[in-house]
Amino acid sequence: MRNVERLTSVKSELLDIFMSMEVAEHEQRSRTAAQRNLRARRGIELHEEFKRLSQDIADLPEGSDDEMH
Repeated sequence: MRNVERLTSVKSELLDIFMSMEVAEHEQRSRTAAQRNLRARRGIELHEEFKRLSQDIADLPEGSDDEMH
């Protein structure tokens, strides 16, 4: 009977270890995905900002450089 109890205990510990590893892997994947999404969103924001700036510059009248100095 002691062997059965010990075997059950070892199985339980192994299951706990496996589940902990699964949780850690899931958390890492979630963090990695969040970082990727943040970089993508920032890239899109920068792209839009550069488009707006390019349009604003293109809309300036010719010869406006002289007026700024």
